[in-house]
Amino acid sequence: MEFILELSANFALQMLFTLGIIFLFGKALAFCNARFYRNFGARGRAVCIATGLIGTPVHEASHALMCLLFGHKIVEIRFFQPDASDGTLGYVRHSYNPKNLYQRAGNLFIGIAPVLFGSLILGGLLYLLLPELFRSVLAELGQADFVSACGQSFVRFGTAFVQMFAYIGSWQWWGFVLLGSLIGLHMTLSKADTQGALSGLIVYLLLFLIADLVLLCIGRGTLVAFTNAILTFGTFLLFFFCVFLFIAAVLLLISALLANVFFRR
Repeated sequence: MEFILELSANFALQMLFTLGIIFLFGKALAFCNARFYRNFGARGRAVCIATGLIGTPVHEASHALMCLLFGHKIVEIRFFQPDASDGTLGYVRHSYNPKNLYQRAGNLFIGIAPVLFGSLILGGLLYLLLPELFRSVLAELGQADFVSACGQSFVRFGTAFVQMFAYIGSWQWWGFVLLGSLIGLHMTLSKADTQGALSGLIVYLLLFLIADLVLLCIGRGTLVAFTNAILTFGTFLLFFFCVFLFIAAVLLLISALLANVFFRR
């Protein structure tokens, strides 16, 4: 019984700090982005195309990179090609061997790639533009432990977030926000992205469960170390997700004000 409880607890934490935050963030960002463009009314499509000059190539490139990592064949790719007939701005068409478990699991990562790579790019931008801020944020997040010290971890998480505003007077900070906005506005997962991701979900869950079972048989400490590594990665991912959501919320507020002042019919 203790064996099953240990396995279940670690597996649940791993899923919460990977798929859980990714899908929750994806839904929240999709909500903000959809209403952002809707607030511009008939101009929404033009705004979407304008912001897509940077955001769409990043979105599609993330899909393509994951296709290569998981051995999928890229049949056709368009980094930026607006199509008025179906509303798409770009796409990646790929094929794979459904009998290959690795390639099937890849469907999940290919589907959620814009969310993952968007956050990694945002972290990279922070490192390039504001390295001191990046290091201080990393130092705070590196001490977070949501398992044994949840309350203290939220304090450290909040401290790291507040530190982001210490450089608001510099052009690097505004450059970070601008690029983050253009990327974030096109991180929304399409219906095809979500369907593709779900097709690889079962394999992903199964592989993690098998890995946890093997690690627990080796020793409890080995499984706990594996879980802690995933939670550390998930914590950094969650932080940049929150940054994106904050930017999305501010953009939504701005678009609502513009709609009421300039676009009111």
